Amino acid sequence: MGVDDHVSGVAEVARGSLVREIDARGVWERDPVWRDAFRVVPRHLFVPYYYVVVAGAYERRWCAAPDPPAREEWLRGVYDDVPLATRVRDGELVSSSSQPSLMALMLTELRVRDGDRVLEVGAGTGYNAALLAHRLGDDDLVTTVDLDPEITESARQHLAAAGYRPAVVTGDGARGVPERAPFDRIIATCALSSVPRAWLTQCVPGARVLAPVATGLLALTVSDAAHAEGRFLHTPAYFVPLRGAGQRAPGAHASDEVPGPAAGNDLFRFLRALTGDVLTPSDAYALWEREGRPVRERYGVSIDADEQWAWLDRPHGRHRWPLPS
Repeated sequence: MGVDDHVSGVAEVARGSLVREIDARGVWERDPVWRDAFRVVPRHLFVPYYYVVVAGAYERRWCAAPDPPAREEWLRGVYDDVPLATRVRDGELVSSSSQPSLMALMLTELRVRDGDRVLEVGAGTGYNAALLAHRLGDDDLVTTVDLDPEITESARQHLAAAGYRPAVVTGDGARGVPERAPFDRIIATCALSSVPRAWLTQCVPGARVLAPVATGLLALTVSDAAHAEGRFLHTPAYFVPLRGAGQRAPGAHASDEVPGPAAGNDLFRFLRALTGDVLTPSDAYALWEREGRPVRERYGVSIDADEQWAWLDRPHGRHRWPLPS
């Protein structure tokens, strides 16, 4: 058996194990067709190297390591159900390959139908675009965009090596990709402070937008070019922020103004990130306690022609906070 055959054999076994692990969580119950995509698409072709934190610094693991055990460690790590840091610049993480089980959840919740045109914002390694292309069976239905030409070029190479050729565009994802519109689905794999209005103008009525906002996953239904509304899913989601027009890093974090257990509570931190500077830490804590420490599914976002706002329980209820336009 040659080196390539050995790699393929180990990868196939590891990929099967990953699929069974995700399957056991019931992620694909809504749309089991995604199981086949994860079983077939080889993640290791999209992650020829990644970084792990060792002693406070990033250490690279890669497919061309001279030591065979190190290469096998790289390969097995590719198929662990964990996010992988894939691009580090000046000690800062700028791109990653998301946790496969979270990717599976997001793709399932995107509710893709045969024939849908899909825009992915945040090309990453190209792996997510490959999963979409496999699911849809038509590369031309998938567009992926990223601001960084190094990221798009490597994604394009990875996709070609795996046998997929969706449209890979270098550009500001916050502006969408108008020349490839209209879209039936938009999925973002980067954190947002608000939903770019350009996306709505590039969607067909009834389109679904799934995006990480304030450490949660927001699922919006688009009514028309100026209106959309939806709620958050139950799961937390932490992504590298979108870089582009009108975007800022999602903010608001722990504070000395609230009790320690609340400051470290994921649901309270979500409320703080969602409300930004609108609520002081003490006001956010009072609301959180008064409303029974609400779960993510009680929150949502609405967009109309004049504004964009987050809300608790009801779009026009008592608790609503403006998001940056």
